[in-house]
Amino acid sequence: MSLTDDVYAELDRRLAPVDAARTAAYPGERSTRQPVHTCYVPADAVVPGLVASWGEGALAALDEHGLPDLGLDPGLIEQVLPRVRAKLEREPVEDLRVDSEDGYRGPPDREDDDVRTAAAVLAAEPTLPPFWGTRAKSLEGPTRRRGVRSLDLFLAGLAGRGSAVVTLPKVTAVEQVTAFLPVLDALEQAHGLGLDLELQVETPQAVLGAGGAATLAAMLHAGGGRVTGLHYGTYDYSASLGIAAAHQASDHPAADHAKATMQVAVAGTGARAVDGSTNVLPVGSREQVHAAWQLHAGLVRRALERGFYQGWDLHPAQLVTRYTATYAFFRAALPAAGARLAAYVARVDGGVLDEPATAKALATVVLRGLDCGALDVAEVEVAAGLDRAALDRLAGRTSG
Repeated sequence: MSLTDDVYAELDRRLAPVDAARTAAYPGERSTRQPVHTCYVPADAVVPGLVASWGEGALAALDEHGLPDLGLDPGLIEQVLPRVRAKLEREPVEDLRVDSEDGYRGPPDREDDDVRTAAAVLAAEPTLPPFWGTRAKSLEGPTRRRGVRSLDLFLAGLAGRGSAVVTLPKVTAVEQVTAFLPVLDALEQAHGLGLDLELQVETPQAVLGAGGAATLAAMLHAGGGRVTGLHYGTYDYSASLGIAAAHQASDHPAADHAKATMQVAVAGTGARAVDGSTNVLPVGSREQVHAAWQLHAGLVRRALERGFYQGWDLHPAQLVTRYTATYAFFRAALPAAGARLAAYVARVDGGVLDEPATAKALATVVLRGLDCGALDVAEVEVAAGLDRAALDRLAGRTSG
């Protein structure tokens, strides 16, 4: 040993602040369940039994039109469809967002009543979806006060109902995030709710600032750990870039650029990057419904393959392809993931040498399948030789 302890101590002294800053900014992936979608419902369209009616509407559409060819193996579809039906009966909506922004079409003098009524309807429901919240109006000058007022009225009607999510649309500046944090603090104190914050990526300024910096990362870290997700806004973002309406879609190259930036910004922070929506709804004739389902299933599958495990749904019938494509993805992934996890735990030599980070990713994919109902614990134990607790440990989760 030629180096003295003083050299090591000096190295630690210099890098200790860097270590601490990195740990604070990048605490790691969130260890809780992530919903597979967010369902947006305008505030003036919230009615009693809303969640159940979405499931019933999806089942009715499936029974009436039948499932078209989605480019999936028929044997996989046979496995998936009974599970999809059960999901639509049991828990059709995993994440609900009551919308008082673009989806809301009520006149200005009705907004107070509409958001109060929406909150009262949800408060009367015996069980809310696992995740729920509201989308406010943007913090731009013309909508700022109106948006915060509607947010206050909505949350007042659901005081004490646990945790909610506030989606902030059309964010253009880091200062909007920092200015909104005291508002959220005040709302939490006033209504006895824990509030998470999502930012919608709908403007060019959110992706690239005037100085050439990637604004999204700054916005996310300015949230002080309160920001749990970045949601891509398909149509506002596309339109702001001048993309013609016929070509505005979540698989456009411009969308891929924005979402890749989102994905890099959230990596290691605990926040999540969320895909947008398609406004091609499964309504009309059988041919129209089938075409919309084929489009939606393809977009869901494409997003999953790229690591976006959550997206938006705007219509009950979209739940058919949301769950069909999602369940098929996780069920198709199980055999290989299970075998690799079993080999990793047993340290068996094979054709693939996995590292701890890869084992963590494999376990996380299996856990996502369990969380949403695509997989059962028993079949996972057969495939991987691991129970839920072991998967949680490999994935770095503190709980299931």
